[in-house]
Amino acid sequence: MSLLLKDRVWSMEAPTAKRGVYPLHGFKLGLYRLPIVLEEPNEIKSVHDGLKKAFEMDMYADRIYATYRWKEQNMEDPDEKGYEEVDLSVTVEIVTGEVVDIIYQVFPIEKFGDPNWVKDYRKKADHFAKMVIDTILRNTILADKMISYLAKSEKIPELNAIQRLEELTPLAKIVLGAKPKPIEATDEEEEEDDASIEIPDGAKPGPIDVEYKSKMKQSAVYEAAEHTIKTWGRKGTSNGIMGIWGEFVSVDYDICVADGGCIEACPVAVYEWFDSPGNPASDKKPLMSKEPDCIFCLACEGVCPPQAIKIYEQK
Repeated sequence: MSLLLKDRVWSMEAPTAKRGVYPLHGFKLGLYRLPIVLEEPNEIKSVHDGLKKAFEMDMYADRIYATYRWKEQNMEDPDEKGYEEVDLSVTVEIVTGEVVDIIYQVFPIEKFGDPNWVKDYRKKADHFAKMVIDTILRNTILADKMISYLAKSEKIPELNAIQRLEELTPLAKIVLGAKPKPIEATDEEEEEDDASIEIPDGAKPGPIDVEYKSKMKQSAVYEAAEHTIKTWGRKGTSNGIMGIWGEFVSVDYDICVADGGCIEACPVAVYEWFDSPGNPASDKKPLMSKEPDCIFCLACEGVCPPQAIKIYEQK
């Protein structure tokens, strides 16, 4: 976000300055907070792995580090008397979670020895850090999240949101293959004979596995009248194993017993009944046909007896 970061750079006198925000970061600090969620382990890993071609990448706990290195020379001819060169670097830190913080520091030139002959070091380091940030936001899964956020917050079509992101990241380099490919069922799995699927005798015990996106394969989508619903772990076409439906309003249909509490509790009518003949837990399910309208009140999650529902806040 190089265009947004230009107004969000602070000078700090010591590593302990601005205590309580990021107390271990000192010197010149660029900090920008993105109102998007990055919590899924597979998504975090995809950002780290996808940019290895472009930067030196590292990861620790909930943080990703991208380092850009460049070389400076005091003269063009390395054989000329007095020739010197120095390797410089700047690191961008991505703090993941319910929001994403992107941080970078411009250290004093003395960190790299005594190359006081380097011209415009701070300006170059600042530029390269913003280039790294723009590249991250244009090429990784964060691009999809930012496009969704811009479309929703600015009430613009997706194509306009893509253009808006491109305008905000003018320094981005293109890194092919940086985005993770969705895990989809293979042709063999899609054509699996329903007769070969082992169907349980009744409802699967709850609660829903909140890490299902990293543990289960994404299966075919369901086209509702007003919304395309993503599914995970769905097998065959007989509803014997339906898996988990919904990206933000997530319901494990193999746990769901269709008591209807979620439909009654939802203040914005996200759910409606739809038939699921052949499912051992129940022959109808609450379909999240208006999933984008969810207001994250968690009412449905709280009233579900078998704990088949998990709500994720949309950013």
